[in-house]
Amino acid sequence: MKKQLSPSYRKPPHLARIIPNAVTITALCTGLSAIRFALLERWELAVSLILIAAILDAMDGRIARFLRADSHFGAELDSLSDFISFGVAPAVVVYLYSLHLWKGTGWALTLFFSTCMALRLARFNTNMDAPMPEWTKGFSVGVPAPAGAILGLLPMMASFALEVRLQDIPLIAALSLLVSGFLMISRIPTYVLKNVRVPHHFVRPLLMMVAIFMAALFSVPWWTLSIGAIIYLFSIPVSWTSYKRQNRIDAS
Repeated sequence: MKKQLSPSYRKPPHLARIIPNAVTITALCTGLSAIRFALLERWELAVSLILIAAILDAMDGRIARFLRADSHFGAELDSLSDFISFGVAPAVVVYLYSLHLWKGTGWALTLFFSTCMALRLARFNTNMDAPMPEWTKGFSVGVPAPAGAILGLLPMMASFALEVRLQDIPLIAALSLLVSGFLMISRIPTYVLKNVRVPHHFVRPLLMMVAIFMAALFSVPWWTLSIGAIIYLFSIPVSWTSYKRQNRIDAS
């Protein structure tokens, strides 16, 4: 006689279903570890860890879809990881780097950035299942969390590239956190690079540009990352114009 299984019995999950969540937790630990190295004043390593967390964040969702292991649990874990890695860690690192000179005002700017990140992630989660036209998948409402963190860290990356000390000028760090915070909670449409369609004739030149970018990244990493962040800033008006044009075409 076969043993009857209780209704609450669940089969153990396959290892493949755990891998995406493991990548997310790795991103969380990597981003949070940036604070530890900032406390040790190892600034370049602290910023590098946040950048690595951004790479891991870009991977976990794709891995989940590839393995067909996406779940509500994974989505919630990803949001919590994003808040720690891109909302808390960059703000605290910038505070320890420069804004601590402004004492209470510097801490208020740190809280502002983290709050903007929380609001941006909450809005993303609530709009995730909202019905939208297909063409809107190429755009994000406001600057995404990893990009917001990178923009907040732009003065630090620029200081590494220029080999100059910007720690004694808190105004630069303050403006960076303010601008990136406002961009995250704004309604400005920005490009989602993974969903941008590339014309066939531009595929080969684009691959060559990727090769040049990677060569530059390994040769002069902080210059490359700083220039890339600046180019992204200049792409925001272009994405806004493109979104308006597509919206007019869709409405007509």
